[in-house]
Amino acid sequence: MNRVLSPFVRLLQPRRLGVVLVAASLVFAFLALNWHSDLQSLAVRVFGPALAALGLFTLFEHWPRRLPRPLARWPLQVAAATLVVPAVELALYLSTITPGQPPFWDVPERMNGFLLLCVMGMLVSSWVAMGALVRQRDALVVQGERTRGELQRQALDARLRLLQAQVEPHFLFNTLANVQALVDAGSPQASPVLASLVAYLRAAVPRLAEPQSRLGQELEMVNAYLALMQLRLPDRLQFSVQVDAGLETLRCPPLMLLTLVENAVRHGIDPSLDGGRIDVRVQRLPNGRCLAQVRDTGLGLQPTSQGLGTGLSTLRERLQLAFGDQAELRLSELQPHGVQADVEFPAQT
Repeated sequence: MNRVLSPFVRLLQPRRLGVVLVAASLVFAFLALNWHSDLQSLAVRVFGPALAALGLFTLFEHWPRRLPRPLARWPLQVAAATLVVPAVELALYLSTITPGQPPFWDVPERMNGFLLLCVMGMLVSSWVAMGALVRQRDALVVQGERTRGELQRQALDARLRLLQAQVEPHFLFNTLANVQALVDAGSPQASPVLASLVAYLRAAVPRLAEPQSRLGQELEMVNAYLALMQLRLPDRLQFSVQVDAGLETLRCPPLMLLTLVENAVRHGIDPSLDGGRIDVRVQRLPNGRCLAQVRDTGLGLQPTSQGLGTGLSTLRERLQLAFGDQAELRLSELQPHGVQADVEFPAQT
């Protein structure tokens, strides 16, 4: 039932019906200037074919459901809307013939009127039909772009969640490995470190699955993580965390800062016999962007690591998915030793 009613519903669409009535009204006004018979008959001969053209244009929009492969639907619609005009005009003229009167084609004035109505009706109908098709095409293009954009957004979200799922076990396993090393060594720090780890994970784990995070949450986890690592390395790790006021609400990928800090501990401080210092600095740049900086005085970039671990690789891709080309991750070596990691991204709330 819905498929049967659909063409009639489209036929009564205000925009479509309004365009046809306006075009027919313009033709009627033009012809009325030199029309010698009654205007009521002229109105019937103008608006009747116009509505018939609209009906066929709408009908062939969905019928037949399948066309032969070489045949496109839009020429069928234009041809139907154009050719129906002379057919309806002929039917109207034939209906006015009364017994005893000559046929209209034998009366030059009536024949000229018939031809004029046919020519003008066919021209206007074809142009209106082509205009409707162009408008439909533009609407489909816009709709397709919206659909494509939504699909791309969903694909990016899925990719971001996949990368997030890769980061979570990477971080958790590294942290648990640090506690295991203390337990195996029989360190008296094992118990307080384990207690700190439990408290940290209780606060951090619920945030790991969030698609977006805030810098305030990131800094809270960074402070907890560095305090935890300082319990494990009391003589070999010092740290500081500084952030400009008002940046806590800026959004960023989850574990952005924590990935940089963990990388500094694992590849810089931990393998160094002398340990080192980690300084975290987050500041707003004059151009309206934000700079997150993690500096360590540890071992520095090693030739075998090429300066990019698993965590930094996934972080770079997560930044790309979250901010596109507006975010950048840079690594540089410090003298006499150490690494500086800079993440520059838009200051968006």
